[in-house]
Amino acid sequence: MRNEESDLTSATAEQRVDLQAYCARIGYSGPLTPRMETLSALQELHTAAIPFEAIDVLLGRGVDLAPAAVDAKLIGARRGGYCYEQNGLFKRVLEAIGFPVEGLSARVNWMAAPETPLRPPTHMALRVTMEGRPWLVDVGFGNCTPTSPLRLDSMDPQPTAHETFRLIPLAGELQLEALIAGQWCPLYRLTGAAHRDVDYELANWYTATHPGSRFRRELIVTRVTPQARHVLSGPQLTVRTSDGAVERRVLGPAEIERELAERFLLPVEPEWRAVIERACQDEERA
Repeated sequence: MRNEESDLTSATAEQRVDLQAYCARIGYSGPLTPRMETLSALQELHTAAIPFEAIDVLLGRGVDLAPAAVDAKLIGARRGGYCYEQNGLFKRVLEAIGFPVEGLSARVNWMAAPETPLRPPTHMALRVTMEGRPWLVDVGFGNCTPTSPLRLDSMDPQPTAHETFRLIPLAGELQLEALIAGQWCPLYRLTGAAHRDVDYELANWYTATHPGSRFRRELIVTRVTPQARHVLSGPQLTVRTSDGAVERRVLGPAEIERELAERFLLPVEPEWRAVIERACQDEERA
């Protein structure tokens, strides 16, 4: 029994997050109490401060989901990350504050046609329970990350500062959709069951290493502010403002480096140059 208690204490200690450092990272200075106002503010600030990116995957470095590694990268090194890092960190932050939160898994079908074959669940999202009501919380979907909690017990359209979202039942799962240019577009299908942290290890390994993974082939960096969504896909930069206006332009290597630093707030490393040049070459060949 003593060994089991020691293991549990050690595991709990490894999961802890430095709330002060996290709040400084995202610019939050409000109360740390488990209330909807706190949850909404943290989600909006997190998505504006910590960009979505998988540059380490393109460099062949892999993605370490150990809490210490995620905190060192996203908080200490001021990097971004993809869903397992982003939502894993956010889950530990919410737990430390006192929110009842569970990890979920989802099948990504972003912009996919209805007849597209089902994909394996490779996305992590969160379910937070507030006053007996379940909410979908996600700070790591990249192109269309929701910036506000969404009710999981409602099928009605839910407006946010950017898109309007809705959840619809589909073949025993819940599909999240966003209203874009007058069309309901799918993001992903929630499989429903709560997941433990260890359950994401295999999906993370697949996403970070499998040749079929989009993150192994394409430079994807996104950030969402109250004013706009900023998306770098290969060398193409897309800015979608909250009023629906869209600006697109193709960048060269030097422009991409500048945008990564200035628009996406990333500490650009010399090793990234090869990834950037390859993204531009792939666009030229296409």
